[in-house]
Amino acid sequence: VQLQASGGGLVQPGGSLRLSCAVPPRIFSIGAMGWYRQAPGKQRDLVATISEGGTAEYKDSVKGRFIISRDSAKSTVNLQMNSLKPEDTAVYFCYARTVVNPMVYWGQGTQVTVSS
Repeated sequence: VQLQASGGGLVQPGGSLRLSCAVPPRIFSIGAMGWYRQAPGKQRDLVATISEGGTAEYKDSVKGRFIISRDSAKSTVNLQMNSLKPEDTAVYFCYARTVVNPMVYWGQGTQVTVSS
């Protein structure tokens, strides 16, 4: 079972993109959700996470630029990315962690390229 991510693309430095990720209805009891990213030749890093209660945490380098949100009724998690920099270029992966029978589900990854 895979989450459905969308919204990546090519944007100029200083621009904005919004990523979205939908959790299939068959996945129940969702707890934390969030986004990781992986740049070429680098490990996958946590970008932002949001708890079931709505508490958000961010990687230091994106604080003040990225905003994570979730719609629990629709089982979606979004990442609004503003003031994008070339170093934000990466494949972004969404995830959802279940509370009952704990598991982590991943999206397929969406490419974000920041370049002039």
